[in-house]
Amino acid sequence: MPGRFVGVGAGKLYAHVREGGVPTLVFLHYWGGSHRTWRLVVEQLPPEFGYSAHDHRGWGESRGAPGPFDLGQLADDTQTVIDTLGLAEFVLVGHSMGGKTAQLLAARRPTGLRGLVLVAPAPPAPVGVTPEQRENLAHAYDDASTVGAALDSALTHHPLPSDLRRQVIEDSLRGHPDARAAWPRFGLVADISAQVEAIDVPVIVLAGKHDRVDPPEVLADHLVPHIPHAELVELSDTGHLSPLEVPGQVAAHLTKFTTYLTH
Repeated sequence: MPGRFVGVGAGKLYAHVREGGVPTLVFLHYWGGSHRTWRLVVEQLPPEFGYSAHDHRGWGESRGAPGPFDLGQLADDTQTVIDTLGLAEFVLVGHSMGGKTAQLLAARRPTGLRGLVLVAPAPPAPVGVTPEQRENLAHAYDDASTVGAALDSALTHHPLPSDLRRQVIEDSLRGHPDARAAWPRFGLVADISAQVEAIDVPVIVLAGKHDRVDPPEVLADHLVPHIPHAELVELSDTGHLSPLEVPGQVAAHLTKFTTYLTH
């Protein structure tokens, strides 16, 4: 995948892009991830599928892009990527934090949006998150040991292969300190439930059966009621990091959903 930088005000965002048929899949990664989070998924997409996977500001190759790092800014950045790439038709694909960002952008009904895929997304409003939990989360990526503990205790159902575990640790630690803190302290608790009710495109929600962060029952109770036409699908044998744990399942659902949109 060729990489390129997209200007966003005083900074630049890095994106991996493959041109192809329409609609283009626009991937948004989770808190602690990067464009690399989607590598195993995009490798299993049909070769004619076009896509873009960018690093949110403060993460990966976009680490130098300045704040703010709030949801509204991340949604604005994604729109800038779409506009800069000249994507006439696209599907937003957001994982976790990227899923909440995708909800916010989809609620704006941008021109060319054909569909929305939410992978283990954060609900539009916080669900029972205490200030103490938020503060603990703000330190989850302090060093390699804390990232490893988060992987083992919350993020995965099975241990990741050593190369993927190393990738997750590297991506999590590479994030700008302010970007790492912005999600647990602000983005996670932002209430966008009123906005997401404006989403008017087909929506599929992929929930990990063993997800301990955003389990299927939480998404059924706290996301689907706000987007009642959304289809909730359970992914087997995975926790929260389904793009890394079961990329084949994620790619298969993306392929089916995108094919449906074009017929």
